[in-house]
Amino acid sequence: MKFFVALLAALVISPSAMAQSYPARPIRFIVPFAAGGGTDLIARTLANKLSQSLGQPVVVENLTGASGVIGTNAAAKANADGYTIMIATPTFTVNPSLMSKIPYDAIKDFAPISLVARAPHLLAVNPSLPVTSVKELVALAKSQNVPLTFSSGSVGGSSHLGGELFSSFAGIKMTHIPYKGTGEAAIAVVSGTVALAFLDMQTMLPLVKSGRLRAIAVTSPSRSSVAPDLPTVAESGYPEFQSGLWYGLLAPAGTPARIIATLNAEVVKIMQSADIRKTLGSEGAEAVGSTPEAFAEVIKTEIPRWNKLVKEVGIRPTN
Repeated sequence: MKFFVALLAALVISPSAMAQSYPARPIRFIVPFAAGGGTDLIARTLANKLSQSLGQPVVVENLTGASGVIGTNAAAKANADGYTIMIATPTFTVNPSLMSKIPYDAIKDFAPISLVARAPHLLAVNPSLPVTSVKELVALAKSQNVPLTFSSGSVGGSSHLGGELFSSFAGIKMTHIPYKGTGEAAIAVVSGTVALAFLDMQTMLPLVKSGRLRAIAVTSPSRSSVAPDLPTVAESGYPEFQSGLWYGLLAPAGTPARIIATLNAEVVKIMQSADIRKTLGSEGAEAVGSTPEAFAEVIKTEIPRWNKLVKEVGIRPTN
């Protein structure tokens, strides 16, 4: 009799006990890009804080290759038990347009947890270019027979598509010159090999402060706390324009809602902390923290937006 009473009690309390036990073992945190990059640094900062708040190790695993597809596919195919999460960037929403085949569905195969941070691009030009504002840049582009050139760190990356998006909004023609990484792309502007670039703040600001580049605007919807004196492209005549990097946390589709809620609450709390805001600010990023629904809306909005631009520009799928 005592055995059956004990068994009944266990059955009654097990859902609550299960809810309180998460996480009961280490969490795998997939970063689909190489170690040492901006995405990796933000992921490791977040993983360290999550380890402290959840009481279990959050272990970063860099699964690189195919513009993030290899790591993303691993996350999509992982068990939906809360013990695998992944950091995503705009590449996650661009790849469906740039690749003819990817082994997962960017919407159906993932459960959004939270938007983590945003990092606008900085629009900067070679100091020899006779412009100090977006308006003057557009006027110069329209007055020339030869299109202005802009650099990026890769074909189809956020800095490439940011430049193409600006061309579309401004009604001008620019020629894209890709390089092997953002460092090379920035140096190309410094040397005058290309006229301008839309690149991350961390790369561009030191060059601006040293006088080797001239900053024109930031690409976020509102001014950046890292460079508050710089206007946005949006307030410079193109109110719907925005581009740059964002970072968000995903889990495999089917991950229990209570686990998504637990992770979301921890991420939002972490992103609101003063030390995280300071750390990310030093990297040119701004902490966000959002509801799962808000992050899901970002993904659903960006996929068709980039698909439209990729088709307009004529960028061909890579596989």
